[in-house]
Amino acid sequence: MSETDRTPEEMAGRNEGKSENTESRRGRGSDRQRPRRASRRNRRRRRSRMTPVLAAVIFITVVVLLALLSVVIKKYSPSKERADLNEYYNVQGEEDLAVVLDNQLLEEQAKYWDGHVYMDYKLVQQYLNQRFYWDSNENILRYVTSTDIISVNAGAMEYAVTKKNESTDYVIVRVDGEHMYLALDFVQQYTNIDFAMYQNPNRVKITAAWGEIQTAPIRKKTEIRVKGGIKSPIVADLEKDSTVTILDTGEDWSRVCTQDGMIGWLKNKRLGETGTETLAREFDEPVFSHLLKEGPVSLGWHQVTSQEANGRISNILQSTKGVNVISPTWFYLNDNDGNIYSLASRDYVNYCHQNNVEVWGLISNLENPDADSTYVLTHSSVRDYLTSQIIAAAIEYDLDGINLDFEALSGEVGDAYIQFIRELSLKCENNNLVLSVDNYVPTDYTAFYNRAEQAVFADYVIIMGYDEHYSGSEDIGSVASIGFVRDGVENTLKEVPPEQTILGMPFYSRIWELTPKDGAGEDVESASEDYLPYTFTCTEEGMQTVENRYTTNGAQPVWSEEDGQYIAEYENGGKTYKMWIENEASLEEKLKVMKQNNLAGAAYWKLGLERPSAWDTIIKYVN
Repeated sequence: MSETDRTPEEMAGRNEGKSENTESRRGRGSDRQRPRRASRRNRRRRRSRMTPVLAAVIFITVVVLLALLSVVIKKYSPSKERADLNEYYNVQGEEDLAVVLDNQLLEEQAKYWDGHVYMDYKLVQQYLNQRFYWDSNENILRYVTSTDIISVNAGAMEYAVTKKNESTDYVIVRVDGEHMYLALDFVQQYTNIDFAMYQNPNRVKITAAWGEIQTAPIRKKTEIRVKGGIKSPIVADLEKDSTVTILDTGEDWSRVCTQDGMIGWLKNKRLGETGTETLAREFDEPVFSHLLKEGPVSLGWHQVTSQEANGRISNILQSTKGVNVISPTWFYLNDNDGNIYSLASRDYVNYCHQNNVEVWGLISNLENPDADSTYVLTHSSVRDYLTSQIIAAAIEYDLDGINLDFEALSGEVGDAYIQFIRELSLKCENNNLVLSVDNYVPTDYTAFYNRAEQAVFADYVIIMGYDEHYSGSEDIGSVASIGFVRDGVENTLKEVPPEQTILGMPFYSRIWELTPKDGAGEDVESASEDYLPYTFTCTEEGMQTVENRYTTNGAQPVWSEEDGQYIAEYENGGKTYKMWIENEASLEEKLKVMKQNNLAGAAYWKLGLERPSAWDTIIKYVN
């Protein structure tokens, strides 16, 4: 039956059936699609939940990367921090000036007053010119040139050059409490230095060492820093093609100084090719001359303790051979006013001159214990009076020279003692007098005697090559072993030219008397290494007396190669007597040292303690 043959009811039923079938099929289809839709919804839900997490992860990753990048950038980027230059240069007050000396920053400061730079006197002495001497007792500055004595009073603009007066437009010496400050302009008059002042920070750059320095140009604009590293604060900016002085060179950084005295570290790659530059300044260095004898000096010290002793000069000289200078112990410091006691004799001098022997009068500081050497030397007016008294006596008695024998001084008087030699030497030279100065063998505790400066002004420096062991020694021993003498000469020649050096030798020996201690070796004290089982005393005796001593007591002298002399020992009355013998043999060993070192000559303490045969040895070396 065709669709057209069906009744409407049939058609409706059919459609209704279709509808049911259709719904049934749709229902079955929905049932199948529902899980898929749920899965998609779940995935959408999960994606919606994961998106913020992923974003957070990405954000955190970006933040971490940025932080790491920031750390890397910060680590490898140069710091722009600038150093506090006043702190870096230790400039604390408005008057303070940092001191850059020969491209090195000093710990100490200078002062800037009234448009002039001032330095502490001690700094001037230490770094620039030791010849400036400050008398804090009388507030006087002294300076000795090869021709003049310069004197300046504190607070003055005027100064004296020997007998002339000069002036400046600034105060030369300023006293501030315990410190004396000296104008650098005045220092420059007598010293080969150059200086300039700069600001920010306030500083003075001084050049005192002349000669070659190592320099380099700057490749490109850069900076120097407090330390070698890009994180160190910046000290100064440098322009391309500016020049720096190289102070220290490291693997990557070098320490440099700019032309205006800024010091810091610079990357090596910023430096151009290193070269040398010669620093020089026109300056007339003082020339010091000396009154030196043409041949070797053979000087005998003659101990004179009374006027009557002067009358024995003929016997003294006739018993010698080859002596061309005699130094009588005539003068000594007698009070704190600078007066001297004198035993001088014009007849004595005349007799010596008739025999072609010069007379160098000895001036000592040891005879009068009430005369305070420190007081006299540290007060300029008293020191001046003392030098005047010495020169007046030399002129009065027609002396040929002065032998200065100031001993047992303390370190605190060292500067004043050297100033005394400077001032005395100038007056000696003006009066054609030879100045010789007696010195201990060099040791650390006698360094203040400043033999190098003595040699600039004095004509001769005499080594007292004896008293290696003496009554106050901790143990017994030689007066002058050959090692002691060699060391004394070697160390003196580090400061004094050989043509100005005279070696003093002893004509005496010490007889050591050793008394055993009670219970020696029986107590704890005896076990120590430096324990001496005896007490000792000594006497000084001449050559022949010593020989008579040991021969009378049956002692046989034994030669000591180490000491360069004979040693003898004997017992008498429960005591031991020991002596290191000074005679012709030991004397010759010392004369060999003199000859080998081309010294100016020899001196002997003292005339009368030798025996005639000693002179036969001496003239082989000094004739």
